[in-house]
Amino acid sequence: MVEPLAVATGISRRFGSGNAATEALRFASCQIYSGERIALIGPSGSGKSTLLHLLGGLDSPTSGVVSWPTLGQREDLRPSKIVDVFQGPSLLPPLSVVENVRLPLLLGGLRESEATSLAHEALTLFGVAHLRDKLPEEISGGQAQRVAIARAIAIRPALLLADEPTGQLDSITAHEVFSTLLATLAERGTAALIATHDPLLAARLDRTWRMIDGRLETGDTCST
Repeated sequence: MVEPLAVATGISRRFGSGNAATEALRFASCQIYSGERIALIGPSGSGKSTLLHLLGGLDSPTSGVVSWPTLGQREDLRPSKIVDVFQGPSLLPPLSVVENVRLPLLLGGLRESEATSLAHEALTLFGVAHLRDKLPEEISGGQAQRVAIARAIAIRPALLLADEPTGQLDSITAHEVFSTLLATLAERGTAALIATHDPLLAARLDRTWRMIDGRLETGDTCST
C-alpha cells in the first residue's frame, strides 16, 4: 500500500487569544501522495498560506496532527525533502542569485562544484541564468520569484509547496514559467500543492482544493 508524503488530520490553527483570536484554519484533513499536482484556490485570507505552512512543517497546528509518513520526522524535511516557494521575497540579501540557489544544496551535503552546476542548470531552466552574479536588490520582483522557483527545483524535492509562485509575473511570463515548472515536476515525479488566484493556472493541475473561511474542501482524499 502506497503511503502519502504528507497527512493532516483534523488540523486547526488559531492566532491570538480570547476575543481577539482568529481561526485561520478549521479542522482540515488531507493527504498528498507522490506525483500529485494539486491547485489550492480561494480568496485572500481564506487560509491557503496557513495550510501550506502547516503541511510543510513551518508552523504547528493549534489542534490536530500533521505527519510525513514517507519523509520522516519534521526535522528531517529540509533542506531536500520538502521545499517552499513563498509569495513574498525569500532570497537572502547578502547572497548573489547563484549563491541563493546553491545554498540549500550545500546544506544538503553536495560539494560546491556540484551545487553550483545544479544551481546554474535550474537558473537556465527558468531563464534567469544571466542574473547569477546579481544581488537580490539588483533584480526585479518577478525575476526574484523565478530565482526562488529555480532554487526550489534545484533541490529535487519530493514535495513542493508554493504560494502564488507566479503572482509577480505578467500573464504571458507566468504561463511560460508555469509550463516549465509543470514539465519539471512531471519529469522528476515531484508532488506539488500550489496556491493560486489564477483559474487558468489552477485548471492545468490534476486536482483542485478550495479554501473558504478557513475550511478546506477537496473531494476524495481530504475533507473538513
